[in-house]
This record gives sequence, C-alpha cells and structure tokens, in this order.
Amino acid sequence: MPLDFLTLMAVMATNLFMISAALPLIMGRGVSRAARHVQASLLLQAVAWAAIIASSSLWDQALSTLSIACNAAAQWMLYRALEEWLGPRPLPRLLLVLVIAAPLGYTLGFGLYAWRVGWANFLMAAILCIVARATLAPVMESSLRWRSLLLGCLLTSAAFTLARGMLGAFTDQYPSFRTPHPVNLAAAMATNVSLVLGTVALLVAWRAEAEQKLRTLAMTDGLTGLLNQRSFAQQGASLLAHAARHQLPVTALMLDVDHFKQINDTRGHEAGDRALQLFARLLGDTCRSGDLIGRLGGEEFGVLLLHNSAPAGMAFDRRLRRRLHAASVAELGFALDYSAGLATPAPGETDLAALMARADRALYEAKTAGRGRLVAAS
Repeated sequence: MPLDFLTLMAVMATNLFMISAALPLIMGRGVSRAARHVQASLLLQAVAWAAIIASSSLWDQALSTLSIACNAAAQWMLYRALEEWLGPRPLPRLLLVLVIAAPLGYTLGFGLYAWRVGWANFLMAAILCIVARATLAPVMESSLRWRSLLLGCLLTSAAFTLARGMLGAFTDQYPSFRTPHPVNLAAAMATNVSLVLGTVALLVAWRAEAEQKLRTLAMTDGLTGLLNQRSFAQQGASLLAHAARHQLPVTALMLDVDHFKQINDTRGHEAGDRALQLFARLLGDTCRSGDLIGRLGGEEFGVLLLHNSAPAGMAFDRRLRRRLHAASVAELGFALDYSAGLATPAPGETDLAALMARADRALYEAKTAGRGRLVAAS
C-alpha cells in the first residue's frame, strides 16, 4: 500500500495531541518542573506538526514559520527537563541561540527555497544533537536505559533532519517538504516510531524521579529536610562502624531547642515551625561534609561529627550558638537558644543507641542546670 506523507504527518500530530492530553491525567497534579517541561515539549511538537500540515493549503509562510518555532521550542523544553533530571547540561546558551535563530532565519529567507529549507533543517539537526548530548554524563544518578533510548530517538531524528536539509539546500530532488520523496517518507515513519519510544523513555524518567522523591520522603523529615529518626539511626550505625573500623574520632551531640512549647503557645505554631527550620538550616551550615544530622522528634536533633573529638564538638557548639543567636533575632524577631549533650564512643564502640543515650543523659543534665548550655557526658 503506498504511503501518503501528509497522512503520516496527520497521524503523528494526532498521536502527539492525544499524548499531550493524556500526560496530565497520568502524572496528576503537583508534578515536578521536569514533568511540566515534558508536557510542554510534546504539546509544542503537536502544534508544530499541525501547523506544517495546515500550511499546505493556507498561510504557508506564517504557519510553516510557526511550525519551525514550536519544534525548536519543544526541544528547548526537553533540554530543560533533562537539566532537572540529570543536573546542569552542556551548551545551554548555544542551544537557546539556535532555537531563536531557526524560525527567524527561516522566515527572513522564505523567498529563497534552498535557503529556508537548508537553514531550518541544519539548525534543527544541530538543536537535536545538543539535546541528544544532554542525555549523556549525568551529574545526578540516573538510569542509562531510558537515556540510551531517548538518545537513539534524538539522533535518528537529527539524521533525517540533516538529510532533508542536504536535499533541499544542494539538490533539486526535494522540491517540497510535503513531497512524497523517499527521505520524507522515511523521516515521517522514523519520527512516528521515535515519538512512541521517546515518550516511553520520558515516562520511565518521570517514574524514576517520582520513586526517588518517595525514597527521599521516607528518609527525611518533612518540615526541616533533615534525616528522620529511622534514617539517622541507619546511617549513623554505618558511620559509627566505619569510624571504629578505621579508628576515626566521632562526637555525638543531642540538641534540644529551649522553651519550644512556650514559642508555640505564645507565638503560634507557624513561628515554631520557622524556628525549627532555621535551627535545622544553621545545623547544616555549621556541619561539614561527612557529618550526619537528623531530627529525632519534636524539637530534638541528633548530630554525629566524623573526624572530630570532644574539643572539636565543643567548638562546633560555640559556632552554632553564635550563629543561632544572631540569625534568630534577625529572621524570627526573637532570640532562640538550645541545650546540648555531648558524648564520644569508647575505642571500637559501634553501638549507636548506647552512644546517643549517653549524649541524651548529658542533654538532660544541661536542661536541669538551666538550659542554654552544653554538657559533656563523663
């Protein structure tokens, strides 16, 4: 059965509109920025193909220019999604210049067929190659499977786009974008297949992101973003075992925000939440890489300082206390303080619960002695 190029394009546009309508239903509300970029990318591609189909019968220059602009913008949206999933990506400024230049040069040179076909297709091929490059070398952990699938789809589209540009710019064998030329037909079929496979790759990436968020929620405290009690216990046990195995010093601290119930009762729970968030942020700023921080419940926090002995733990307490006094007045409008208990493990000790229990008893002594101080366990 002979293939009609316009029919292939119509099928592609229909599929894209259907996918664009289905994705918000599949992903639901409150999706990430990456998911929103993917939705926008597919919708822009649908508009691009619908515009190029419509340009065959009316407003050729306006609609074909719109098609080039939407297709380029769709790749920019896909690039932005990859940035969210994989970290900073190479060549963002060059990509943005090409996205703007592709429709601009196309419409300015519309009267010269070879120019407009060559310009639009060469620049779109370059855009696709940059987006394909963005699937490689992730900064953040990511599956190679969906990235490889998306890379193959993008490179396939880039190859056919480049072939169309070569035919249109340098030969007379490609008189129209809508002509049933073998390259056109092959490109339309490849694009339909790439659409399906590329959408699968993007859905897999979105699912991986959602699963990672669930894992993070299971491990962290929702208010402060610190480790929750369970995760602190798990990771703390591993840290303590590592320190014992390599004979590294460790200091444990139990911290309790002073008079927290009074803050909630007199200033409201919102002020209490902001106080906990500030305290957690300053804890993170004062700790070093490799240290462990967790919210163990209510206004109580635990800290494990790796490579630090008791004197270093006391120095940590002094730095944190100075920062808290200054920042709380400036950001909360009232002074915030805390009590702390400090303990260090015996040589070879790997029992985190026993170590934190000694720090907790020292914390109780600090609160009994009048709060606002650090007590070291004997």
